[in-house]
Amino acid sequence: MLAALLERHQHEFGPVLPVDLNAPDVARLDFTAANPLLQDADLRDTAAFEELVGRLLEAQQAHIGVGGYLENRIIYRRSPGLFGDPAVPARSLHLGVDVWLRAGTPVLAPLDAVVHSVQDNDHFGDYGPTVILQHQLEGTVFYTLYGHLSRRETLLLRPGMTIGKGDTFTEVGPAPENGDWPPHLHFQVIADLEGRVGDFPGVGLLEEREKWATLCPDPNLILQSQWLST
Repeated sequence: MLAALLERHQHEFGPVLPVDLNAPDVARLDFTAANPLLQDADLRDTAAFEELVGRLLEAQQAHIGVGGYLENRIIYRRSPGLFGDPAVPARSLHLGVDVWLRAGTPVLAPLDAVVHSVQDNDHFGDYGPTVILQHQLEGTVFYTLYGHLSRRETLLLRPGMTIGKGDTFTEVGPAPENGDWPPHLHFQVIADLEGRVGDFPGVGLLEEREKWATLCPDPNLILQSQWLST
């Protein structure tokens, strides 16, 4: 399994962001129904959503927010066209880790990579500019996805480009170009893209948790911030 492979190579990974995700000013942000501040929040108003993120950080005396892997979230109600349909169960299971921090923060390759695909998923509540990198360890190919990026920096990338471990290849994007979210990086590990290019589900059905946990193992195996895991 990919999770076991990543665990064996944990000591080799570089940072994805130039910040210490275990520092005292980094806090876990809760976007589940258990957080009372979300119950009446107008999440479709991005400015109000960003203010809410600021309040959540301030309450914990933090400057950076993290978390979300396999979290059953309610924030996707802001984008029903992407994550919900009255005729089917709504997707709410988050498949990556989000790091909420300022726009313009560099994004680094945690290990040597080839650019698999680049796409601007330009819909409200979507990824916005998105990069998928392809990696290989012990002969196993896998992928990392980076969402909510800067359009200017991401447009400079082309499939097939090589990126070295530690190289900056894009930046965290601002709203509205980042899919109209408060600035943050969505980081996800993917075992098999299943033929997709430039996009991959970042949110799944809650009842398919086991399937998604295998296909998209814990990004903290690369981020090396185990306390973020659910």
